[in-house]
This record gives sequence, structure tokens and C-alpha cells, in this order.
Amino acid sequence: MATVFKNVLSTGLGTTPTTVLTTSGTAVTTVIGLSLTNLTGSIILASVQLQDTVVGSSAYFVQNVVLPPNQSLRLINGGERLVLGPSTNVIINSNTASSMDLVMSWVEIS
Repeated sequence: MATVFKNVLSTGLGTTPTTVLTTSGTAVTTVIGLSLTNLTGSIILASVQLQDTVVGSSAYFVQNVVLPPNQSLRLINGGERLVLGPSTNVIINSNTASSMDLVMSWVEIS
């Protein structure tokens, strides 16, 4: 089995839901870090949604979590993990245009 560490950096996320990760249909994917940063001088509300593209269902990991002005929030850190099924999308958005950066790390085992 091959183990591959990956990450994504997304800048200027906003009101348009953006898919930042689509998991493989053949690998086990575990998110080991997820941070959001508010780029504005105002409070924003951020959401992270998981979408199973095979079954066609979705659920929020967090919905409208408050990000204070010019601050970061670690949604997954330390010993926490988020195990994702095959063909799952991770979708991010906020209530304010171009207001947020994302840093996410994960491991794929195939």
C-alpha cells in the first residue's frame, strides 16, 4: 500500500461554494489538518460541507462557524482526524466575497 501526504492552499474563498478536495474512488483519505483564515476586518461565517458523489447526499462538517476579523480557526488539528469515503467532495464557502483562505492537509492510502 502506498501512503501519500497531500495539501491544498486556497485563497480568496467567498460566497461561491468551492470544491477544495475530491477524494479518490480507490484510496482511503484522512484529513489531518484544516485551517480557515478570515482576511477581512469584519466577522465572517464559514461553512465546510461534505458531499458523497456516489450516493448523492451531503452534510455540513461545520455550518456558519464564526471567524473573527483577521483571525484563523483550526477545524481539524492535533489528534483529530476526518476520514472521508470514496468520491467525496469537500466544499468551502463563507458569507462574504473573497474573505477567506484555507490550508488543508490529508493522507491517501491506496
